[in-house]
Parts: sequence; C-alpha cells; structure tokens
Amino acid sequence: MYLKQPKVVLFFLILMILAIGIFLYIYGSRTLNYTINIADNLPGQKVEFSYGEQPALSNPDFFGKVKQQFIDNKASFIEADLSAMKMQVYDNGNLVLEVPIATKGQPGSWWETPAGLYKIEAKEKAHFSTMGHVWMPWSMNFQGNFFIHGKTYYPDGSPTSKTYTGGCIRLDTDDAKKVYDIVDVGTPVLVFEQGFSPDNFTYPDSAPSVAAPIYFSADLENNHVFTSKDSTEIVPIASITKLVTALVATEYINLDKTATVPREAIVYTSKARLAPGEQYTIYQLLFPLLMESSNEAAETIARYYGRDNFIKHMNDKAASIGMAHTHFSDPSGASEDNVSTAEDLFMLAKYIYNNRSFVFNITSGKIKANAYGDSGFDNLGNFNDFIDNQYFFGGKNGKTTAAAEANLSVFEFPVNQTKRPIVTIILKSPDEKTDSETLINYTLNHF
Repeated sequence: MYLKQPKVVLFFLILMILAIGIFLYIYGSRTLNYTINIADNLPGQKVEFSYGEQPALSNPDFFGKVKQQFIDNKASFIEADLSAMKMQVYDNGNLVLEVPIATKGQPGSWWETPAGLYKIEAKEKAHFSTMGHVWMPWSMNFQGNFFIHGKTYYPDGSPTSKTYTGGCIRLDTDDAKKVYDIVDVGTPVLVFEQGFSPDNFTYPDSAPSVAAPIYFSADLENNHVFTSKDSTEIVPIASITKLVTALVATEYINLDKTATVPREAIVYTSKARLAPGEQYTIYQLLFPLLMESSNEAAETIARYYGRDNFIKHMNDKAASIGMAHTHFSDPSGASEDNVSTAEDLFMLAKYIYNNRSFVFNITSGKIKANAYGDSGFDNLGNFNDFIDNQYFFGGKNGKTTAAAEANLSVFEFPVNQTKRPIVTIILKSPDEKTDSETLINYTLNHF
C-alpha cells in the first residue's frame, strides 16, 4: 500500500509538468514568434526581423512598415509616438488603449529617449531609480536605463515637477497602470520619432568621381543618396566602432559612476594616456574615447560594466537601429571582426544625429563641460578630421591593417537657403581624408 503512493504522486507530478509545458507553448510564445520582412529603401538589402531574437531597424521607413506588419500578423505590441506624444497599445492586432505621453527625454540632451524597436524587459509596480533617486510607479523597462512609467515622486512621497525627466517615457500614473496591466514581459515596443521619416526635400541627379573602394554620401533627413559605391559590402570599420561604444556607455551606465582603470585596459592605442589604478567618471572617459580614439578608454568603460555584456549590448544596439549587417567583437575597433557596411553606418549616423547628438558634439570638440563636469583631462587632442571645417557637425575616423582607413563625418551644409545634415562614409581607403574631401566638395559644388 505504501509502495504505491509515491507512484501516484509521481504520476500527477508528470501530468502537472506536461500541463505547464502545453500552457507555456500556447500562451508563453504569444509575443515571441512574429517574423517581419521589411524591404530596404536603400539598395541591395532585405532584412528578416524575428521578434525576441534580433530586433532590427532595417530602413528609414521602418516604423510604418513594422507597425503595419504587426497589425497584419495580429501581434500584441506598444507604439510610443514621441512626435505626436501618444502611446497606443495593440492586442492581437487591435488597438485597445491610447493614452497621452506626458514627458520624454529632451531632444539633443544626454537623456533623449531612444527611438527604435525594443521589448519590455521587466515590469515592477514601483521601481526606484538610483540615477534620479525617485520612485517610478508601474515601471516597464524597455532599453538600458529607459522605462515607461507613471508620475515620479521622491522617497518622502512628494511629486517631482511636471517637466522632470531622465529620458524615460512618462505617462499619467493611472494610464501607466492601464498599460502595465495589459502588456507582458517580452511585448514589442515600437518607439517612433519623426526624425527617422523622410521629408520632402529633393536634390537633382548627378554623379561624382571618387577613388575610394567603398563610399556613401546622403542626406540624413530625407535619405537622398548623393552617391555610393559597394555600400552593402561588409568590411572592418576600425575606430568608427567607438561611436557605438559611446552609445552603450551613455544608455546603460550612469555617467557619474567612477571607473578604476584596470591593468587589462592598457592596450595599444593612438595616444597612451591612462594608467592602472587611475580613476575617472564614465563621462570623462568619453572624451579620450571620442577625441583621441583611445582604445584604453574603450576597454576601461567596457570592463567597468562587464566586457562580454557590454559587447553584447553593442551588438543589440546596432540591431535595434537597423544595422543588420554589423557585428562587434571588441569595444575599440582594434579587431578585424568589428564589421559593418556603409548603409548600416548611415543608420548609425542618423540615429546619433537625431537621438544622441552630444556624441557628435564631443567628436567635434563642441562639448567641454556641462552638468557632468569637465573632461578631467589636460591637453586633450582631437584626432578627428574636419574639426576646422565650419560645417563639420561630428564624426569619427579610424585606421587598422584590416580596415585600412575609414571615416564617418556629418556636416550641416547650407543648401538652397536651408541647412541640411549630410553624412559622408569612406571605408577601406588608402587615404580617407582625401576621399572624404572629394565627397564634401562634390556636395557643395553640385547641390
């Protein structure tokens, strides 16, 4: 009699496990199996987007196409329109809730809300921000340090000002609870920002003569391609990598945090400046990273966070803004396995220009001190090209044996009595500065 009882218990345990497995198979995958195919507006690409594995921003018309395919596939998702300042929640392709967005990150600031395709990573009824030292009710994390949440308040219960924001998407508290109650962890979050949509500005057709093996020149606002060659070829990109390193640092690490330079970070670099045991804030390390192209600064930042996880975030960030053919193996660009295409780098330039312009401002030497203090370094050089060009907005160049010479530069040129942001990208060049100047002169002379 007593020998049979364990068998009965085991039998029911097996049934329970099977039931749970069936439930998870049917319902747990509800938001994780959407496949989105988006034809690229730029030539030569088609990107498959499998939700929950590799988010992708495949082209400048990404938002409308993904939203429509989510609806067609009867997906459950969130759309946060930062231009119209409204949030819509869809369930099985149907709009079930629309609420106003109260605040977002200030455009052009360090805490500007990032556009892109993300997912709900975690939910908490009340999350305490160690960066802002405030409580965020009905909190839904969707990217790094960015959340959807209700009205914030201090530990003593007093509310923050109506304009208070650390870059998150803030809703009215009641509205945040409504969203919180509908969505699950894993729900796609489509964050839309008007700067990614083409405007109506047009250019006449023309063609330059450029010697560089791979190049690309385009307007960041209307996506007009002035000229390009082999723009889908995947090649090493050297220190252009550091632009993504800076993005991940600013989106995942509190810039006030102090990092101690580890011995492992003392690697070959353009200008040896750091020493083991020295301490700098993450903010201060951005300056040698972006101005002197310091491999030491890149390694110090990555190792402070956890090198493997930091590089993973670099790849995730690239995928989330449409760099579908980009891969990073280190935070500095020293490895020949850090690869991309000219078209992918166009998407990077577009994202930084629209969402993280302060990164370009450091590369051009326009930021010297702000709320985070000064750079912390004396006599910093600036090894980026065109810092003396009056139209230069920002960019990064690099050089390795595998990559040859590479350059990504953004200029704000006067065109037909308006100002247009133009990016030039040069890869695998024997003389990137000369090739970039060719594209610059072509744009100025023809448009």
